[in-house]
Amino acid sequence: MTLPIFSFNDRFHRLQRSPAFTGLILFLIVMVINVAIQGPFSFFTFRNLGLLVSKNASLILVTMGQLLLMLLGIIDISIGVQMAFVSVVSVMLPIYIPGFPVPLAWLIALVAVMIIACVHGLIVSILRIPPLLASFCMVYIVRGFNLLIMPKPQGTIPEVIYMTYDLNLFGILPVALLIIILAYFIWAFLKGTPLMKHVYAVGGNERNAYANGINLVATKVKIYLLEGVFIGISGFCLTAMTGSGNPIMGESYGLRSIAACILGGVSLAGGWGTMACAILGSGFLILIQNTVFQIFSLLPRIIEGFTATSYWQNLVSDSIILIGLVATVFTNKVQKDALKEGILKQITVRQGGQDESKR
Repeated sequence: MTLPIFSFNDRFHRLQRSPAFTGLILFLIVMVINVAIQGPFSFFTFRNLGLLVSKNASLILVTMGQLLLMLLGIIDISIGVQMAFVSVVSVMLPIYIPGFPVPLAWLIALVAVMIIACVHGLIVSILRIPPLLASFCMVYIVRGFNLLIMPKPQGTIPEVIYMTYDLNLFGILPVALLIIILAYFIWAFLKGTPLMKHVYAVGGNERNAYANGINLVATKVKIYLLEGVFIGISGFCLTAMTGSGNPIMGESYGLRSIAACILGGVSLAGGWGTMACAILGSGFLILIQNTVFQIFSLLPRIIEGFTATSYWQNLVSDSIILIGLVATVFTNKVQKDALKEGILKQITVRQGGQDESKR
């Protein structure tokens, strides 16, 4: 009868030591607050949850792409403008070339952003330009391409695309959620491959990884290519959500995706984190903005004559996010130290057992 208790305790301790633990706690806290404000019968509806997912799928997906690089200890602030590039190319190709097939335009946009990501990876890994500086330059280069192709927001996509994107299959499963699940399968497949083992090794200690024969250039370029795939998928979701193109509409996603990864428990130093961190961190960002919006919507009913602009909402939500970032960074350090101590204890115990057996 006591076995399930020990099993539960063991699982809970494993969860505490996992990178996603802090992100899970933050996500659950903000979800409880959101449910308390909206009411469970308003929050837990297929329409409300489907709307939340479809409006924010692009953020979740681009955060998943950002996570792959952060496991290497690299951040990419240009990831947002690359999303806009996907949208611009997929919308403008059928306009510049009348009769051009829309599916082919979207495929070209995906391949083009993967090429940009690959070039970015080659610049960082071969020329050894600091990743932050390289991504800063890429922001202006890609933005320039965006504005050359589409000088101003314009264009439309076929109605069937955004109607399908907003659809709930069988009235339950949002198409956007299905896209996120399919993207997660990419991670599930990669997780057990030597590539991801190399990624964690490089992120943990690049010199040791090189000394153990890991090809640093190949590992980084492959991850940049994978990031390009996630950028492409998120760019398609952004295009389907808006129904048109905008050369600068994705710029904020660069910093937001980095913040989401850190909130989920990913280390800026690299080598620490899972895809669950990206999903929980982006979920926290989504729900905290929704919570603040709901609170400011209720205040005029409670306080007569109360008015507040969206700037006040941004101030409150960003302040809460900052507190969450500080808490996550502190918790990550504690978790890492505890994990190191546990590993050292295990090594000491094993060495002691081996010495006794020799005697």
